[in-house]
Amino acid sequence: MPTSSPDVVVIGAGIIGGSIAWRLAQSGLRVTMVDAGPMGGEASWAGAGMLAPGGEMETRDIWSDLGVQSLALYPAFVDELEHLSGTSIDFQQRGAAEIVFSEQDWPAVERRAAAQRTMGIPSVPLAISKLRGRVAGLAGEPAGVLFYPQDALVDPRDVTRALKIACTAAGVEIREGWRVRSVQAQADSMVISNGQETIAAGAAVVAAGAWSGEIAVAGEHMPPSLPPTLPVRGHLIGYNLEAGSIPLIVRSGHTYLLQRRNGFTITGTSSETVGFERPVDSAICEEIARRAIALLPTLADAGPYISWNGFRPATPDMLPEIRRVPGTRLWLAYGHYRNGILLAPITSRIVSQEIISNSETARTLPSAHR
Repeated sequence: MPTSSPDVVVIGAGIIGGSIAWRLAQSGLRVTMVDAGPMGGEASWAGAGMLAPGGEMETRDIWSDLGVQSLALYPAFVDELEHLSGTSIDFQQRGAAEIVFSEQDWPAVERRAAAQRTMGIPSVPLAISKLRGRVAGLAGEPAGVLFYPQDALVDPRDVTRALKIACTAAGVEIREGWRVRSVQAQADSMVISNGQETIAAGAAVVAAGAWSGEIAVAGEHMPPSLPPTLPVRGHLIGYNLEAGSIPLIVRSGHTYLLQRRNGFTITGTSSETVGFERPVDSAICEEIARRAIALLPTLADAGPYISWNGFRPATPDMLPEIRRVPGTRLWLAYGHYRNGILLAPITSRIVSQEIISNSETARTLPSAHR
């Protein structure tokens, strides 16, 4: 027998699942959120929190459209979470400087920037003297610098901490250590099982990041399996620097530097398709450190760094799954790859509004929650 009967079960309690659960509960729905581990303990914990369409999007596609929309939502998203949770979130919208060291590469960067401006991603050239005035000790003689004024950063650990408080206050039941094994569509409910217990709900959302594709599905109109997920491991390292010493995001090629308000400075990153292999690879971290020191030589004297990794939730076609499974009451919200933190506000808006307005789901809900 089912152990509870909420209106919606959200599978996965990272920044995506937590944001969806919060928005659904705000609408008056009874929500249970389950996760195999602690809330925000996987990709949301590991991410640097760079909210940077300027550094990620090169052509107009679903990524750029969602990224621009979601970045515009972020200030209000953070303000609301801070107010409701009573906690502070490290959110900084101070822009990003992209440094190009090769004269040969500069024309291509300018062409990319021109294309980005048509997508709503503004940038302007920046004199290297002005950048050096803000970030002391930068290396070399750049061929050019582009400044992206809208790029931002956020501490995702702050966000998930605030989401847990906000979700609890809104009435979300949070079950940590509850790994979903299967989802079955029945006549009037979705039945979610961890192999020992079941939960029946009017609708379900799969937002389990890189583990989403492993969940078995069955029932009328359900596909043979969920769209697969591909874990892409990424390493990051961090230094304790003087607060305010890097007041904006600094990027060059695949290397970036961003600084929390307390001075903790993160640099990365790497990409490895190695399954769910968790050990930190010291050689990869040393390579990241070498690249970062080449960009900012003073890091060589910053003392030992801290290293960690996480699993980005990719899909084989490298596109996000943000949609309803046709003919069912199951929604997908995964495959965000490098942009899960950036896309949390827009993903939660899309999925929660569809569930709230969906007539089939509404008919299964108690009248008090319609």
